Amino acid sequence: MAISTRTRITLRAMEQFIAVAEELHFHRAAERLNMSQPPLTSAIRKLEDDIGVTLIERGKRVLGLTPAGKNFIDEARETLRQAEQVVTATQDAAAGRTGLVRLGYVGSSLYGRLPDVIRDFRQSHPDVRLELKEATTAAQVAALRNNALDVGILIPPLVNAEDIEQIPFDSDRLCLAIPKEHPLNKRSNLTLTDLSEEPFILWPMVEGRGFHLQVIRLCANVGFVPTVTQEAHGMHAVLSLVSVGAGVSVVPQSMSGFRGDQISYHPLTGSEPEFDLTLSHRHLSPSAKAFVRSIGVRSVRSGQP
Repeated sequence: MAISTRTRITLRAMEQFIAVAEELHFHRAAERLNMSQPPLTSAIRKLEDDIGVTLIERGKRVLGLTPAGKNFIDEARETLRQAEQVVTATQDAAAGRTGLVRLGYVGSSLYGRLPDVIRDFRQSHPDVRLELKEATTAAQVAALRNNALDVGILIPPLVNAEDIEQIPFDSDRLCLAIPKEHPLNKRSNLTLTDLSEEPFILWPMVEGRGFHLQVIRLCANVGFVPTVTQEAHGMHAVLSLVSVGAGVSVVPQSMSGFRGDQISYHPLTGSEPEFDLTLSHRHLSPSAKAFVRSIGVRSVRSGQP
């Protein structure tokens, strides 16, 4: 008998057959399934009719399985196992226990809280894949809008970014970065004013407006406008240029260990050199929501305190 391509066998029917096949007794199988025997007997008959194959050898009692029944029970067990996996995988995805989080970050954040956050999340969510990408604040905002990133660690304020949610994440402060062999390192209590005649290495304002303007403002407050002779994309690039004597810079103090054999770092006093980092996002997948929840802080709108 040919089987219709439209035949549908329910998971419940497979479960019922497995119970009968394992118990070899309709009454015990019905008790196991928490149902009465007549409906179970009818269900097995219907299953056999639906697929056009006799699965159970019967006499006055169940005698065993036919060759087709022995094959069917193996396939039915595998199908139920796969169905359970589908349900579990779907529940895990919905709860953020599996999936992908694409995380962008400014370079200095790797020297603060971020490594601990990443390590803790990987331990608590081992089945979530975490992709990391270093990028400037402006590049991260664009990537968030283009759905190329799920979450970004960046430096506010953001411009025309009311669609970006921000979460207070970390704080840092600025310090002076000077080539190790520079004569200024011989001075004690070096200040920003001492750099007024030096060539500066900074990053383009369009890539990190808040950070760039803070440095310019600090210099203006002590009476000079820095002479920017070279720009570099990313803090590691800025410091690499300082290390080879291309100029001086003002950088996050958290990075003061970077190339310490080639760069001297000098702290800046007061509250003005302080700055914040935020965790920012737009539309969160379940796994990205789990990442944000793992940090345990609330969201604020861009531009709000």
